[in-house]
Amino acid sequence: MSGIEEAKKEVPLDRLETLDLMEPMLISEGSRFRSELTELAFELSTKAAGFRRSLPLGISHALAQLVRSMNCYYSNLIEGHSTHPIEIEKALKGQYSENTEKRNLQLEAKAHIAVQEWIDHGNLTGRATTTAGICEVHRRFCEELPDELLWIENPDTHERLPVAPGKFRNNDVAVGRHVPVSPGAVPRFMDRFERAYTGLNKVESVLATAAAHHRLAWIHPFLDGNGRVARLVSHATLLETLDTGAIWSVARGLARNVARYKELLANCDLTRRNDLDGRGNLSEESLVEFTRFFLKTCTDQIDFMEKLVQPNELRGRIQLWVEEQAKQKRMNPKAGMLLDAILYRGEVPRGDVAKILGLSTRYSREPVSQLAEEGVIASNTPYGPLHIVFTAKLAPRWMPGLFPQEPQ
Repeated sequence: MSGIEEAKKEVPLDRLETLDLMEPMLISEGSRFRSELTELAFELSTKAAGFRRSLPLGISHALAQLVRSMNCYYSNLIEGHSTHPIEIEKALKGQYSENTEKRNLQLEAKAHIAVQEWIDHGNLTGRATTTAGICEVHRRFCEELPDELLWIENPDTHERLPVAPGKFRNNDVAVGRHVPVSPGAVPRFMDRFERAYTGLNKVESVLATAAAHHRLAWIHPFLDGNGRVARLVSHATLLETLDTGAIWSVARGLARNVARYKELLANCDLTRRNDLDGRGNLSEESLVEFTRFFLKTCTDQIDFMEKLVQPNELRGRIQLWVEEQAKQKRMNPKAGMLLDAILYRGEVPRGDVAKILGLSTRYSREPVSQLAEEGVIASNTPYGPLHIVFTAKLAPRWMPGLFPQEPQ
């Protein structure tokens, strides 16, 4: 093969699709649904802020850590990959299954959590909808995957194609009935995506989260991993716009209504029906319907999480667990008093423990040690204050409904 032929082969096919194929990027201000959606966005903003303010910092940090595992579980479940949060928790501790397939899924989950933690620490602030930011999310996720998960098979030719971390696809793809733009067109469509969704004000950004979620999937910039990247980008956008604290996850709601989620996403691929359906190539009414579903799903998840961590109810479930542990002689009954104090304050200095428990310094060490061995309290340094840890193992007892029971 000559140098010219080789160069031609490396240039991605471009069918010269025009950017108007992806319009509308935003729901127009003149839409008859605009007022309704603005009210939903305002309700979501209010609930998110209220929930975040209601929790002590130590509790919100612990909850965010558990939510990462939950978000990972549900996002991967949407893609047909089921790795229970208990198995995810084991992976985070370096405990992997001997079964290669299960081990690979544990590594996939660990990679997802690492990317979300990176996002939660503010590393995507201001650039969640930029081309560079989206490519970095994909790169960080894929670079941690085992090689077996970095290949896809062309269903028509059965050719195995490698997934390049952070790189746009060089091949045509089909997603159900939708055929995304040609690979050579991806960069200019991503440039249009960035210009449409970056730098919006708060209300517009909340309203546009669902639209950006679909349009990114519509472009399908990567050979694989687009769904998970889109959900991580949505998480990052809501984290920044609503200051969510990462203490709830839209992925849980999407996974629990996965058929409707996928149906509404597919409907957004449809072209404009008539003169009442916006002015772009794609259906604005379908985009409105998906936006309504997305915003209501977010609000539902805040309501669910807020009820789950209501102080009295959460305390009651935790105290019942301590009582059961004490009856089995596995824990000092006074351990419940320490957990109570941590729940109320967010964290407890080690020097306060003896006074809280009404014990000498020597005897106060036992409940601390027992709770630490169960993994439900920890500190960032050997002598640092104690904070609570919400574990996947105890989530069915402490936070029922957060995710399914571990299969027996």
